Amino acid sequence: MSLWVAVLIASLLSVAVKLAGYLVPESVMAGERTRRVTTLLPVALLAALVVVQSVTGDAGAIVVDARLAAAGLAIVLLLLRVNFLVIVLAAGALAAILRALGWG
Repeated sequence: MSLWVAVLIASLLSVAVKLAGYLVPESVMAGERTRRVTTLLPVALLAALVVVQSVTGDAGAIVVDARLAAAGLAIVLLLLRVNFLVIVLAAGALAAILRALGWG
């Protein structure tokens, strides 16, 4: 299977899942527990993605490098309620500086 065939299949499956979501009855989504889960699930998935991308290297090995330092800075700035654009720029700058210094 070529790469483009895989991309097309994944795209079609993504559209099918999205359309299937419209077929779910509202009574299924009306429960309080379901509402909390569907509200918090994207946050949990994004947090897991950030952790995996920040601390894994080749072959799944755990590494501590500029990515982890930048993520730590972003967390601190988020807790200080700094503007999001400033957070992204500061974390990127820190990662760039640390890499220029040879760390990570």
